[in-house]
Amino acid sequence: MSRTRRRLCIATGSALLGVPFLVRGQHKIAMARVGWVVFTSDPKFGPRESAIEGFRTGLRERGWIEGNNLMLDLRLGDRAQAPAIAKTLVEQGVDVIYADGAMVNGIKSQAGQTPIVFTMSGDPVEAKWVATFARPAGSVTGMTSLHLELEPKRLQFLQEIKPGLNRVAVLAHEAHPGYQSQLGASQAAAQQLGLKLQPVPIRAAADLERAFAAMNQGGAEAIVVFSDTLVNIPTNAKAIAQYALQRRVPSVSAWPSFVEAGNLLSYGPHEREFYRRVASYVDRILRGSKPADLPIELPTRFELTVNRTTAKAIGLALPQTLLLRADRVLQ
Repeated sequence: MSRTRRRLCIATGSALLGVPFLVRGQHKIAMARVGWVVFTSDPKFGPRESAIEGFRTGLRERGWIEGNNLMLDLRLGDRAQAPAIAKTLVEQGVDVIYADGAMVNGIKSQAGQTPIVFTMSGDPVEAKWVATFARPAGSVTGMTSLHLELEPKRLQFLQEIKPGLNRVAVLAHEAHPGYQSQLGASQAAAQQLGLKLQPVPIRAAADLERAFAAMNQGGAEAIVVFSDTLVNIPTNAKAIAQYALQRRVPSVSAWPSFVEAGNLLSYGPHEREFYRRVASYVDRILRGSKPADLPIELPTRFELTVNRTTAKAIGLALPQTLLLRADRVLQ
C-alpha cells in the first residue's frame, strides 16, 4: 500500500471512530484538559445548567468525550480568586481555559500563553482583550452577546406589556465594557418609542439600594437591566425581582436566569446554543488553531422567556400574542 493511501485510510478510520487525532507541536495529546472558570458571588450558585450542558453538548458533537479523551475541570470563584484559579490550571497543564467575562482579566494575568476562550456581554475590544473582532491578535478569543439591536426590542416588549408606559429605568454596571454603547442604543430606541429613560448606573452590589431609591425618585414604571454579570448574578437578580414586585413594575434583561430569579421577562441569546457554539472555539484550538486567527462571534439564535406568575403578582395581563411568541413561559 502506498504511503499516501495508508495515510488516507488512517484518517478515514479516525473520523469514523469520532476520536480526534491531535498534535500539539510534535506530541499527540492523549487526554485534552479544559478549564471552565465561572464567576460567582455565592458558592451555592453553581454554573447555569443550560450553559454547561450546551458547552458539553458542543464538545461531544465534535468528538470530545469526558473520561475518554477529555478532562473538564470546573472552577467557581470571584474576581479576586481568578488569578489563583488560573495559576492552578496552568500548573496542571490545561490546554485551553474557558472563562466568563467577569473572570477574564484575572485569568489573563496568570495564564501566560495558555489559550483563553471567553463569553461576555460587552465589547472585547473596549476591554482590550482583543485587537479587533476579525483578528483578535493574541491568546484570547470567544463570543460576545453585545447585540445592540436587542436593546430596542426589550423596550418594545415592555411597551407591549404595559400600554401607556412612559418612564423606564436602566440599571447597569457603568464600568462594564460596552455600557456606553448599550446606553446609546437604548436612548435612541426610547426616543423613537416615545419613552423617557432614567440611567441608574452602579459599580457594586452594595449600590443596589441606592439605585432602587433613585428609581423611586424618578418614578420608574419599568426596569431594563443590561446583560452584564454584576446585575444578573442570582443574588442581585433576586434583589431586583423583589424590588420590582414591591413597586409592581415589569423588569427585563437578556438571560433566562433573570426570569428564573423572579423577574418578568428576558430576551437575548439562546443560552444553550450560545455555549454550544463556544465549544467550537475550544475544539478548533485543541486541533491546532490559534486564538489570534479565530474571529469574535455574535449569537444568531435568540429566546424569549416570560414569568406568568410574576406578571400576575404585579398586576399585569400578558398579551396572548406575547405568550405565543415566548420560547418558555414560567408558571
